[in-house]
Amino acid sequence: MAGRRTLKAVLIDLSGTLHIEDMAVPGAQDALNRLRKASVAVKFVTNTTKESKRNLLERLTRLNFDLQEHEIFTSLTAARRLVEQQQHRPLLLLEQRALEDFTGIDTSEPNAVVIGLAPEHFNYQTLNTAFRLVLDGAPLIAIHKARYYKREDGLALGPGPFVAALEYAAGCTATVVGKPQQAFFTQALSELGCSPEEAAMIGDDVRDDVGGAQHTGMLGILVKTGKYRAGDESKITPSPYLTCDSFPDAVEHILNNLL
Repeated sequence: MAGRRTLKAVLIDLSGTLHIEDMAVPGAQDALNRLRKASVAVKFVTNTTKESKRNLLERLTRLNFDLQEHEIFTSLTAARRLVEQQQHRPLLLLEQRALEDFTGIDTSEPNAVVIGLAPEHFNYQTLNTAFRLVLDGAPLIAIHKARYYKREDGLALGPGPFVAALEYAAGCTATVVGKPQQAFFTQALSELGCSPEEAAMIGDDVRDDVGGAQHTGMLGILVKTGKYRAGDESKITPSPYLTCDSFPDAVEHILNNLL
């Protein structure tokens, strides 16, 4: 375990950490309320690409979580910023519920491919259209490259395998904008006005949540809910600052040791 720090901010993953689809992790709401009462800023950071920020907020509100839309920083937000900065006209391989976060973006005559988790669109015809664009020089922008995630019925493929297929076929390397990219974490922290050394990240993905955060300079706390599998803590170097059973246990550690 790393030396003691005094935290000013905590970044919290959503899917797999606070909830799994429409089920909250037991005790997560109360734990979040306890954390909010402490002298620490909170921001929710997620790679979720299946639904817009507004839809995600509505889901969490139904589950009795206390949060506001401006507190959520998503990989969709980061992807949109990149598209706008580079003035791309993207082919959006996204679920219908996520397209709202790209409202106003010109998608006519696409000259870029933006890919998230879009099971309804991962068919041969659509992926082949994306392949041809990338082969002709269009940049491939991956909202994230998670291998898998946790659903109520078990683990399911994430967008990573489909991004890797396009990279392999077109002989290119995607630009990844979500976790575990350092820029994603630093953008989120900049909105809180603190440095990575003053923050911790709580998540269920040892590579994207914990590994990415620790390489950015944060403390990484891995929870054994969501997509966690036995032995995950040994898959990254350095190993997680802390591995605990669930989000409430992570909050308890922070309140007792890091504030």
